[in-house]
Amino acid sequence: MRLTKCPDRSPADAAYSDASASAACVLFSTWSAGTPLRTLTSRQGAPTAYEPGSFYKMELPLLLAVLKKVERLPAMIIIDGYVWLDAHHRPGLGAILHEVLAKRVPVVGVAKTVFGDALSWCIPVVRGVSRRPLFVTAAGINAEEAAKACRGCMAHTASPPY
Repeated sequence: MRLTKCPDRSPADAAYSDASASAACVLFSTWSAGTPLRTLTSRQGAPTAYEPGSFYKMELPLLLAVLKKVERLPAMIIIDGYVWLDAHHRPGLGAILHEVLAKRVPVVGVAKTVFGDALSWCIPVVRGVSRRPLFVTAAGINAEEAAKACRGCMAHTASPPY
């Protein structure tokens, strides 16, 4: 299938085992779209070894590999994780991805678990009837705007498509 327009948002995530590593990218036309335009995957050999404080070294190559399969970069990329790792903007996976893409595409991080003192610098967003928030950070777009879009996306479903 050829995409005739640039997708509005693109959740991307990676997974790995001892023997292989994979990434997926789901292309949606709008924040509120319930059905994806397309799902892309990429599979590689054994992942890079985990290095404390450098988690991005495991996931970044996987995300870049799957993004190479997209005809045109999406209007926004959503990752499962953090863009920033603290209030002083220490770069996380999302910020590094934003830099590698020459800041051409905003990156929104949606994390399921709290990291450090994230409640003091992330925007918590509650999904559906859950009591546990997701933690939103962003590069290339105002984080409040990204959180508002996440809330709108989640209004249509019990859990977001990322």
